[in-house]
Amino acid sequence: MAQRTKQTAARGRRAPASSGNGRAGRAGRRAGRRAGGGETGRQAEVLALAGDLFARNGYAATTVRDIAEAAGILSGSLYHHFASKEAMVDEILRSFLDEILGVYDEILDAGLEPRATFEALANVSLAAMERHQAAIVIYQNDGRLLSGLPAFSYLRTAGQRFERAWVTVLEEGIDSGDFRSSVDPELAYRFVRATLWTVARWYRPGGDLTPQEISSQYLSIMLDGISKAKKKKTRT
Repeated sequence: MAQRTKQTAARGRRAPASSGNGRAGRAGRRAGRRAGGGETGRQAEVLALAGDLFARNGYAATTVRDIAEAAGILSGSLYHHFASKEAMVDEILRSFLDEILGVYDEILDAGLEPRATFEALANVSLAAMERHQAAIVIYQNDGRLLSGLPAFSYLRTAGQRFERAWVTVLEEGIDSGDFRSSVDPELAYRFVRATLWTVARWYRPGGDLTPQEISSQYLSIMLDGISKAKKKKTRT
């Protein structure tokens, strides 16, 4: 079973994170902006402001005027940087998904033991908050809405790749004896997904806990539980 799972996962991992990967995808994203040339510092600033608004208020409720006001420019001026609100959220989500799924692939290809793979996947998922917190919140809150649009069909593919990665390592851990045989891999994946990705909704940079400290605590709970081991009484 483990061998079949590894082979299936390997084939699945080679699929691109989205149809926007590669030279054609990058060219398409550049064409989506009205300004010539590559990403500028001002574009990055506007994109960050848009991401914060999408994460806080929701994609549908955030208008181009809201973004322009936050950036201190006229609505019409925003189109010198990006073709549309859709182009902005697309750039935010693709950047996050291309990066995180690329790291997932590296971890899965490293040949680690199941528990070490599980820990590495959790660590990079939470570490992603340092660069992509807004994107993670948008993906969680608006992913279903956006995935219904033709331009965002890659979100469904990304979701399948996340699930395949976690279910694979859970199945391999069960086969190897690292994880309990009573664990349902798909149900465990749903628990892991809800545990890790919702952190981005409440995490505050510079707060009491770093992503690394949160990851350490969460891994301890997910892999070892919260009950204190009871010592067996010895007969006298």
